[in-house]
Amino acid sequence: MTSKTMIPSRRDLLQLAGGAAAGAMLAPALIGRADAATQITVADPGGPFGPAFRKAFYDPFEKATGNKVVNVAREAEPTAQFKAMVETKSYTWDVCTLTLSARDILASQNLLDPIGFSHADVPQLMPEAISDNFMGTDVYSTVLAYRTDRVKNAPTSWADFFNIEKFPGRRALRKNPIDSIEQALLADGVPLDKLYPLDIERAFKVLDKIKPHIAVWWTGGAQSTQLLQSGEVDMIPGWNARFQAAIDGGTPAKIVWNQGLYSIEGWAMPKGGPRAEAARQFIKFCSSPQAQAVYTEILAYGPTNLDAYKTIPAERAKSLPTAPDNLKLMAIANEGWWSANRAAVTERFNAWLLI
Repeated sequence: MTSKTMIPSRRDLLQLAGGAAAGAMLAPALIGRADAATQITVADPGGPFGPAFRKAFYDPFEKATGNKVVNVAREAEPTAQFKAMVETKSYTWDVCTLTLSARDILASQNLLDPIGFSHADVPQLMPEAISDNFMGTDVYSTVLAYRTDRVKNAPTSWADFFNIEKFPGRRALRKNPIDSIEQALLADGVPLDKLYPLDIERAFKVLDKIKPHIAVWWTGGAQSTQLLQSGEVDMIPGWNARFQAAIDGGTPAKIVWNQGLYSIEGWAMPKGGPRAEAARQFIKFCSSPQAQAVYTEILAYGPTNLDAYKTIPAERAKSLPTAPDNLKLMAIANEGWWSANRAAVTERFNAWLLI
């Protein structure tokens, strides 16, 4: 998922530069300087990620190791590219960001190289953010947002969102069973820690009741931001960074973190890459809390190294998913369940929309 964010101000860039310097100072404690310079190519989600990660990770890594980092934008889900690279041994890039679901798909096909370190090496890292072949760098969350100038009785849960009588207003839902199914079940009283496996029959009964009251079924992140900004809807579920961009831009709105579902994006390496050692050094460098704190100045994603909050301003921390006060209200989405059931549930959901 790509976040729509503000264009950084001069003050933002100065703060980023200061944070990058801190990351570079820390780097020798994480990795040794390379004996000979190596150039690695990393694939990030593009858009605002490029400059944010350049300040947080790429430039400080170059200064610390002498290795050069060239970044390119990847496709939304680069699993096919990964597979083609490994099978042809023609490596377009050495490191790439993946969602947890993409990681699991590639790992199941033995297409990823080990990253060379574990949670024991970086104990401040969220346990869900590291595996043998993946290290998460950022956390995004699906949350509820509402217009504070239009909604006088503020919703605090998915039950409130689904309660048309007590919480009137124009609503939108995602035109996708992912998230919508979970939200319906949470509204019906299923505890956050008991969501999976999802009770599909129960969820559709709840969705049946609210379906006539949905003004817009949104299909993309940019659309969800626009719906909130324009006031076309009063309440809408979606991705936190999208909504935060609208709020930072002056939209009178608020995010409800309660019962949010979060997931993780991070770095992985295609199996058999020719610059694997430098790639591993880079991934470990990105576990630095100082480096992760830097990108949050532009991107409203949560760092996976929770020590980053020691240097993130308290006001900014309030808008990030992994800030302690927000994280405790949420749970991680079960990517494994969706990988196994997505096709069947999506087919049923699309048919249900037409009824």
